Amino acid sequence: MENKTTKILLGHGSGGRMTHELIAAVFKKRFSNPVLNSLDDAAVLTPKPGRLAFTTDSFVVNPIFFPGGDIGKLAVFGTVNDLAMKGAKPFAISVAAIIEEGLDISVLEKITDSVAAAARQAGVLVATGDTKVVERGKADKIFLTTSGVGIVEKNINISGAGARPGDSVLINGTLGDHGIAVLSARNDFKLRSGIKSDCAALNHLVLKLLSKCRDTHVLRDPTRGGLATTLNEIASSSGVGIILDEKDIPVNGAIKAACAILGLDPLYVANEGKFTAILPAKDAAKAIAVMRADKLGRASRIIGKVVKSPKGVWLNTVSGGLRPIVMLEGEQLPRIC
Repeated sequence: MENKTTKILLGHGSGGRMTHELIAAVFKKRFSNPVLNSLDDAAVLTPKPGRLAFTTDSFVVNPIFFPGGDIGKLAVFGTVNDLAMKGAKPFAISVAAIIEEGLDISVLEKITDSVAAAARQAGVLVATGDTKVVERGKADKIFLTTSGVGIVEKNINISGAGARPGDSVLINGTLGDHGIAVLSARNDFKLRSGIKSDCAALNHLVLKLLSKCRDTHVLRDPTRGGLATTLNEIASSSGVGIILDEKDIPVNGAIKAACAILGLDPLYVANEGKFTAILPAKDAAKAIAVMRADKLGRASRIIGKVVKSPKGVWLNTVSGGLRPIVMLEGEQLPRIC
């Protein structure tokens, strides 16, 4: 790159020579593939037969690096996981960056390295993107927006409105890891317990599950608002009730301790490598076996059931009571993804 500056300047977003140098030295160098390398205004893709799934998301996590991940890894996996929750096989994503003037170019390089590594791990192309630069104070280092496309095979019909009475509710691991990891990385909390984000690409595990349990009704990743909010959305869309068994909900000891100190409920804390699957009870044992055979599903378990009534989400507590689990009110943990 001819411009020897180590910082992002407004000129890097001008659309002129500096922009082209930045794209070539940082983005194209790391995301190189035949679709992207033409640097056209749009990517032309040739998907396999099937229905097209499409999603988009923005990432403003603070801080941009946290135990177990960073904004680049989070952006790729977040978009891939949203496609996987429709039973889609992701094949291409876009990455758009809004960068604050003054950001170290070395930081941008570290983030794009992470994006490239995450895309390889998930098995998707970075097909297109965009770069903008805003004045100091007009952003917080960097924001990323990712969109993705995937293919849904025939006879896969997954929807948040698909839960049916008699279904089992499954989760692939412990709750709250991402939210507490990000919180611990902020200056206002110093939680030195080795907590790491669960940020992961779930598409490979989900496709294994669907290969054995094609009658899966609902898949959803409980990100912002946690499992409690996600299940409330599903119960409302499906017109059913969901009863969880408190004793079966997996939360690791460090997360329990952190939540106790901070006054948080793990059911409402964000996750980035977990998903809930709702499927016929007769398939639950088979599904658990498939999930536990994958490293991202070793702690999978059945945590509840779908009922006709009472409507909403309920927790069967260890003390024997039944208490309502309502949707999150307000913003519990801002800037978590």
